[in-house]
Formats: sequence, structure tokens, C-alpha cells
Amino acid sequence: MTQDPTRRTILLATGAAALTVGCSEYGGESDSGSSSVAASAGQELAKTGDIPVGGGTIFKDEKIVVTQPTQGEFKAFSNICTHQQCPVANVSDGTINCTCHGSKFKITDGSVANPPATKPLPEKQIQVTGDSITLA
Repeated sequence: MTQDPTRRTILLATGAAALTVGCSEYGGESDSGSSSVAASAGQELAKTGDIPVGGGTIFKDEKIVVTQPTQGEFKAFSNICTHQQCPVANVSDGTINCTCHGSKFKITDGSVANPPATKPLPEKQIQVTGDSITLA
């Protein structure tokens, strides 16, 4: 003898399924790359003159932000905030800024300058040759 599911059971199961699907978009970092164009080694990102001293430039398609903390010193970090995986919005006043929840990261090393993020932006490898900045 089997029992038919109750209305409560169906509602709970439907709600749980919807919650799982809705939250999967904000899961942890993934290397699948299926939904975005993957940046490849040797790909030119910019000319050195395109990156302001004391600031930086965000490359949305490549998911990278390149900074120039001091003249001739270039750094690169993921442009995905470590708080809730929002893309960072801008670079100003020595920080990489996520406007989703107010996190800020130092342009010198990607460390947290203002919470709620608690982890630094992951560093990315770049190479500067002459006036060209490429992915390493």
C-alpha cells in the first residue's frame, strides 16, 4: 500500500528545488569557463600607457583587473569579488571597488581594504614586455 504525497510534501519539495536552482548561480568559484570566454596566455590586454598610475583598468571579458600602484609596476587580480562573487565595478583612490556590498581591495596586493570581503582578490599572472601587457 502506497500513500499519495500530501500537499505540504509537494510544496516543500517544489520550494527546495527552486531554492537550489536559484542559489546555484552564486556558488563557489568554478574553472569550467563554459559561460565566458577564457583568457589565454600571450593574449594582449593593454598597453602600459592605458593603465593609470595609482589606479587600474578592469577587463570584464577576461575577468581581470590590472593595476599600476607606482610608475612601471603592474599587478593583476581576478575581477570577481571574494565576498559574493560580484564583478568589481571600478578602481579609484588606490582600491579596487565592488559596489555590490562595499568591499574594497588594495591595488598593491589585492588584500581587503574594506569588508565585508575577508579574502584578497586572487592574483593573476601577467607579463610586461616593452609597452605591452599580456597574460602570462
